[in-house]
Amino acid sequence: MEKSGVPIWEKVTLTIGEAAAYSNIGINKLNEIAGKPGCPFVLYVGRKKLIKRKEFEEFISRSSEI
Repeated sequence: MEKSGVPIWEKVTLTIGEAAAYSNIGINKLNEIAGKPGCPFVLYVGRKKLIKRKEFEEFISRSSEI
């Protein structure tokens, strides 16, 4: 999943697919979490949903259940 040649762990934002591969959390579950109002790690670029990697990592480290 490195179309741009930049490794996932160095990207600022990830697509839903990249975030799913990176975290081992399913695409449907990520879409569900990211679609909630006030989600701390989602960034909308038009209709495209991107995941802010650092905030996503912090969210995962604070969560005991997803």
